[in-house]
Amino acid sequence: MLDRQDYLYFTERALDGMTSIVRGLGDDLANRKPSLEGANSPFALLTHCVGVIDYWVGHLISGRDTDRDRESEFLASGSVQPLLNEVQTAKAQLIEDVLGAEPEAPLRSVPPVDFQGPDRTLTQGGALQHVYEELAQHHGQMELMRDVIIAEHSGLLIPASSRVRS
Repeated sequence: MLDRQDYLYFTERALDGMTSIVRGLGDDLANRKPSLEGANSPFALLTHCVGVIDYWVGHLISGRDTDRDRESEFLASGSVQPLLNEVQTAKAQLIEDVLGAEPEAPLRSVPPVDFQGPDRTLTQGGALQHVYEELAQHHGQMELMRDVIIAEHSGLLIPASSRVRS
């Protein structure tokens, strides 16, 4: 059984951890990608997490319209403070939506077949678990990204593409 307060505690920890990383990196470093194949910037990853919440909780559970462009989330860049404000707004809405969710009920709409997510039919509770899965996964990913970005920026780690081959 889903305990709403526990759920909100853990999702907030993941979101707060990611916002702390982005805030700590600042406008320049938060928009950098570590030199790893297919990597995203911390800014883009946090933008994606806001999109995940908006779509999976706001749309599929609470029934609000959404105009999510998942692909553009991974290309997002900009000043940190407006993004942190978006996260605060998303957290406040998440509380309201989780308190109004019916964990055993079906979703209010069905995600497109090609949408990345669980490959089975979910209840509202299942969708909430998926959102937590995404937030926790991306928080850990962002901790590693931060460490690589800082090491590369400080010269402690030389990207493979910059190494001289002998």
